[in-house]
Amino acid sequence: MSPDGFTRIAVIGAGSWGTTFAKVLADSGQGDAPATAVRIWGRRAAVVEDITVAHRNDAYLPGVALPTALTASTDLPGVLHGADLVVLAVPAQSLRAQLPRIRELLAPGAVVVSLMKGLELGTNARMSEVIATGLGLPPERVVVVSGPNLAMEIARESPTASVVACVDETVAGRVAAACSPPYFRPYTNTDVVGVEFGGIVKNVIALAVGICEGRQMGDNAKASVITRGLAETTRLALALGGRVETMAGLAGLGDLVATCSSSLSRNHTAGRLLATGLSVEQVIATMRQTAEGVKSARPVYDLGRSLGVRMPITENVVAVLDGTISVDELAPRLLGRDLKSEGEQ
Repeated sequence: MSPDGFTRIAVIGAGSWGTTFAKVLADSGQGDAPATAVRIWGRRAAVVEDITVAHRNDAYLPGVALPTALTASTDLPGVLHGADLVVLAVPAQSLRAQLPRIRELLAPGAVVVSLMKGLELGTNARMSEVIATGLGLPPERVVVVSGPNLAMEIARESPTASVVACVDETVAGRVAAACSPPYFRPYTNTDVVGVEFGGIVKNVIALAVGICEGRQMGDNAKASVITRGLAETTRLALALGGRVETMAGLAGLGDLVATCSSSLSRNHTAGRLLATGLSVEQVIATMRQTAEGVKSARPVYDLGRSLGVRMPITENVVAVLDGTISVDELAPRLLGRDLKSEGEQ
């Protein structure tokens, strides 16, 4: 790595996205540059052993070979010791509870990266805000990675572009340089608010699109919901200080299209399961991994309502999740009924 690079990297979370991003980081250290040490912390001993010994994570990324230099451990102090880049990839709603222990072990000057896309229940805080307050860090040391990042595709080294966002463009550039293997192209951005809300709201829209697909409403309906979902996401992001160009980029439109279109998307899958008549509890029990939109839908809607932002798709997804309306009642409500100009905000 260059003098401005990172020498030891810790990834907290051994799920599909955490392991995949650890692979991205490890692969970036190959070639002429000295390899950067990348260690993953995981709760499950079997998963940790699989990563370190077999160089696989078949529990979350079946069939994917991991770099031999990538290791894992259940020992949090050992993983975090001396790490100058710490990547957090845990479920959004469990993040705050894990931060006090991480704060005790965090190296001075370490940069922290969030891979999570959600709003915290009860506070409506973005993940970067939860990290900054929970770890006592200035915004300049908190970075967000977002975009059309379906973990399995990246793990298989399918070409992918992403966004690395930080209020300090230099720090964003350092992190981007650390995650630049041939198959993963990061772009930098200083609009952290826009990047995060693009990743948050698209999960809710993907639930709606999954329901449309599960109820066989047709491609026109799905395209309409995706397009109006982008308008809905943009309205909220702009109300909170985000930039419109971010919403038209990888962290906005790009992430929305990928999440709403792919069977690899957890939120799209959750929507299809809801369309079969399963309850929210049954969907959660059926799925191996967290669909963040299920938990984020309510705080997204409440935040929009508090700002006077109209979010009809989110509102009706929340109604389905709350049991107020059925999935069959969702279709005529998704696009709203007030006739107006398409460009009206």
